Amino acid sequence: AELHKMAAAGAEAAAEEEKRLPEGDPESGGDSDDEGDSDSSGDGEDEEKENEAEIQRLEEQLSINAFDYNCHLDLIKLLRQEGELVKLRRARQKMSELFPLTEEIWLDWLKDEIKMASEIYEREKVYELFERAVKDYICPEIWLEYAQYSIGGIGQEGGIEKVRSIFERALTAVGLHVTKGTALWEAYREFENAILETAQPAPGSIPSPEQQQVLCSQLEKIHTLFRRQLGIPLLDMEASYAEYEEWSEEPIPETTIKSYKKALQQLEKCKPYEEALLGAETPKLAEYQAYIDFEMKAGDPARIQLIYERALAENCLVPDLWARYNQYLDRQLKVKELVLSAHDRAVRNCPWTVGLWIRYLLAMERHRVEHSIISEMFEKALNAGFIQATDYVEIWQAYLDYLRRRVDFTQDSSKELEELRSAFARAVEYLKQEVEERFSESGDPSCTIMQNWARVEARLCNNMQKARELWDNIMTKGNAKYANMWLEYYNLERAHGDTQHCRKALHRAVQCTSDYPEHVCEVLLTLERIEGTLEDWDAAVQKTENRLARVNEQRAKAAEKEAALAKQEEERAEQRKQARAEKKASKKAKKTRIGDKRKADEDDEGEWGQEEELPSKRHRGEGDGVLPEEDMEVETGLFGRSEKPDGPAVPKEKASTSRKDVPKVLHDSSKDKVTVFVSNLAYTMAEPEAKLRELFGGCGEVVEVRAVFNNKGTFRGYGYVQFGQEEAARQALALDRTAVEGRPMFVSPCVDKNKNPDFKV
Repeated sequence: AELHKMAAAGAEAAAEEEKRLPEGDPESGGDSDDEGDSDSSGDGEDEEKENEAEIQRLEEQLSINAFDYNCHLDLIKLLRQEGELVKLRRARQKMSELFPLTEEIWLDWLKDEIKMASEIYEREKVYELFERAVKDYICPEIWLEYAQYSIGGIGQEGGIEKVRSIFERALTAVGLHVTKGTALWEAYREFENAILETAQPAPGSIPSPEQQQVLCSQLEKIHTLFRRQLGIPLLDMEASYAEYEEWSEEPIPETTIKSYKKALQQLEKCKPYEEALLGAETPKLAEYQAYIDFEMKAGDPARIQLIYERALAENCLVPDLWARYNQYLDRQLKVKELVLSAHDRAVRNCPWTVGLWIRYLLAMERHRVEHSIISEMFEKALNAGFIQATDYVEIWQAYLDYLRRRVDFTQDSSKELEELRSAFARAVEYLKQEVEERFSESGDPSCTIMQNWARVEARLCNNMQKARELWDNIMTKGNAKYANMWLEYYNLERAHGDTQHCRKALHRAVQCTSDYPEHVCEVLLTLERIEGTLEDWDAAVQKTENRLARVNEQRAKAAEKEAALAKQEEERAEQRKQARAEKKASKKAKKTRIGDKRKADEDDEGEWGQEEELPSKRHRGEGDGVLPEEDMEVETGLFGRSEKPDGPAVPKEKASTSRKDVPKVLHDSSKDKVTVFVSNLAYTMAEPEAKLRELFGGCGEVVEVRAVFNNKGTFRGYGYVQFGQEEAARQALALDRTAVEGRPMFVSPCVDKNKNPDFKV
């Protein structure tokens, strides 16, 4: 009878909820007072129509941009008000597939489903929903709700053991929670006490040996729960100890008292951190970090995991916190289900952070996840919307590393090797097409992916011919002027090729290198000193001497030009100084003509105020030992071939003219705090500056919009929006992923990555 009472408790609570919804609960949008007033009825109909229109608008918005988090929240709230249960369930399902849900969203969803679950198969669906809920975040309230709901099913076969199993899992997950763990322990004990009541014999009867054994076993279960709880530092431990003393007919064991006192001491150490969290404002990141450091020094893995989970529940959009947590799990706990779950939640919360995706792929490989699943996860990463081109290079490189580790290179050919080569080719094409179209750069100017491909072919596949083809392609992409690129190829040829190709490469390097020609000349002479004939030595000396003589001549000319320009600047500065002095003297002479003086001042201001000291125009390559492009050899590949242009050649004069027509975009880094960077816009957008001003006008005063155009005057799909206040810039970040002309617009802080390499959005 006692068990049936407990089973009915959940149903009664659900019935109470149902009485309040949809008429009585404010969230349902119903009216508890039936006034019978026609005006009130009319207002209700108008409100219902407005809600239906808003629901339709939100659904259309999500069809354009499924990653609009706030739009999901608004739609779910409206559907719950209107009582659209089928649509509500579907909306929640879609949101849960894209994002981990908060504790409040899960509890609302679970309560709604519990009210509708009457049949056994419906209860099973609620169980499945609870299982999904407890995986998103560590939430004591959800675990408690789960355990209490499961009590309603104790009448089914194995029901009691199922309840115990859920309680044990709940204690493992949140039983160590200093402030909220006590409620779970007490609920578990209440359940076991109810079981004990059912095992008691009827009044006045003598229990049989079997009944006595069941009683003793059940009593021991409750004793064990008390002892386990008293060994954990939880708030209000003293009350639990007093309750145990009152409940137990036997003295409390000495070992239990010792563990209780030890837990009390540990609680005193934890209290300052818990009090700091209670007094801090959300998101409490600094307080949580201090708590994490404390637990890391203590070294208890379960407590470390719990405090990380508590911190992430309130800081789920902090990539660095996820990275530290996942690193701890990877290196210390190494439990497959736990590790992969944490990595999955990390990339769902912060999909724009490439480092989290790379760690996830490594963890999946480490725990021997199936190749098809890892490949599927990589494809998801490519669609995650990274904010810079180099992120795509990193994720491709991580995936290619994984594919390379799968190959058995002792075999001449294999399915895995062909898949690796295909992936290398796809990566090169992807960076050229997809990434370059979006960012106007491939993110891989040094062709690191192609370099790695060439190393794999040379070292692991013994295919120097393919490696040379790849390096020839690398050099024709603007890298032939850099000494380090030639030396990379030379070292590969030295290790896996032959002397003839080494010599040929160094001769081309001497001819084409413009940054450090002395270095490649020295390497060529060293090669011939060790391996060359007299003829080879003479040819190398003559080539290097001629090249260095020409380099020195070009540098001397560049120095002369720079000196002449500097002299011109000095003369101009002196002229401006004299002109200002004359203007000042002229003003003093005209004091009597005040009105005319004012006008003269205005004229002078127009004449002189616009003149600024402009930096001297320097040809590309002048100064710093770098050669002008017009004075050096045309960039060629390994075999002296230039890269064929993709389109018809553009005359120099025409190209120059088109560049002059396009205004230069000047960026003031001192305004970064009031500026946002906007990207992923359509190249075909008409009047992008006006469009961006309209889009961001609601955030605050827009001081300036700077759209970026290429040399032909075509919009490049990104730009900068400068506001009058920092608060407006912060509000503008909320428009990230807003759909603009069929594409999600990316909005991020304006930060110079060269000056802040560790910056994370």
